[in-house]
Amino acid sequence: MAITTFAAVTTSDAQARYASMVVDAETGQVLHAVNADTRNYPASLTKIMTLYMVFDALEKGKLTLKQKLKVSKRASGMPPSKLGLKAGETITVEQAIRALSTKSANDVAVVVAEALAGKETTFAQVMTKRARTLGMSRTTFRNASGLPNRAQKSTARDMTRLAKALMADFPQYYHYFSVGSFTYKGRTHRSHNKLLKTYKGTDGIKTGYIRASGFNLVASVERSGRRVIAVVFGGKTSKSRDRHMVKLLDRGFKKLASQGIRKIPQIPGRNPFQKPMVTLEIAGAGAKQPAPVETAAAVPAARSHAIKPVMPSSQVATADSMEMPVEAESLTNDWIVQVGAFSRFRAAHSSAKSALDRAPKELQGAKVAIQRVDTSSLGTLYRSQLTGLYEQQAREACQTLVAAEMNCVVMQPEAQGSN
Repeated sequence: MAITTFAAVTTSDAQARYASMVVDAETGQVLHAVNADTRNYPASLTKIMTLYMVFDALEKGKLTLKQKLKVSKRASGMPPSKLGLKAGETITVEQAIRALSTKSANDVAVVVAEALAGKETTFAQVMTKRARTLGMSRTTFRNASGLPNRAQKSTARDMTRLAKALMADFPQYYHYFSVGSFTYKGRTHRSHNKLLKTYKGTDGIKTGYIRASGFNLVASVERSGRRVIAVVFGGKTSKSRDRHMVKLLDRGFKKLASQGIRKIPQIPGRNPFQKPMVTLEIAGAGAKQPAPVETAAAVPAARSHAIKPVMPSSQVATADSMEMPVEAESLTNDWIVQVGAFSRFRAAHSSAKSALDRAPKELQGAKVAIQRVDTSSLGTLYRSQLTGLYEQQAREACQTLVAAEMNCVVMQPEAQGSN
């Protein structure tokens, strides 16, 4: 019989402290923050980091989606929420991902941790180390599930950074957080994230609860081409937490609108990071070594090729409410396809190469370009782009990439004056 022990959280500790934060995922602008740096119990928000590590292992070839993971006695002995796995059974990596993102299964979290690091305690150390590289300076993990441990703490700001990093580094796997249900051995498990159905534009990411934490939630919402990431710690009930989250999101989008950001029509291929700043071109898609990247401060004030997102309709919106829409220059080959934004240069370059592989005909002659953007709140982003395209070529490429389940946005050059 497996005996599982946890670092108990005392009654005095079990006073959930409220914290919340809302940010513009594109610019990093903080739209709302209360106790954003207060360390609280993350509960099952921990599993966002666990899944980040799984996605990283998939990208590096250490795991495959169809790979079977063995269930240990310790894993089978985890308390709910759980799938009820038995020692000696196996579960595939993809089943594990779905179980973590929807059911929030604690037994599966241990299975994954042991598969990647041998022991859950070792895995927690690796999680913490990786969290530091993502800018999560006030987060410490002691387990892979979020079950009670007085030393396992995080903050609203750190969870915002984690959500942003996961979407940026692994856009190809982010869709698992939008799954509404998961069926395993004939039993269907529903997602705890009710906002997926009740709040328009919500496409992830995770809930969490232990008595000491209260009801936690990290949400990502995209409306009219704008993405907001929001975090709430310490809700009294799941329903009151959700109602409060809706209010925060409403205020966040209202604040964005008040700053002169026009409504942008929905585009094929969701991409939350659209605004380009600095471009680095790589000579050929096969380039292996990243060249030095200029910082925003090094860019000359005069812009000869500023670019903006293009929507399927004739309406073109810009961040500056005073700018007028411009006509598309469909006969020039300076259109751009953007296929993601990443916290690492290598991931951005890999995404661009993947796009070339998936749409070789449409992207024939395209050049790989990586854009670096530094933000105060969300750190550095590297935007993955294919440049040197004609309008029709860019649009057809995006359609092909979206069909291949890649994020994609078409961008055009901004019209320049003749003076």
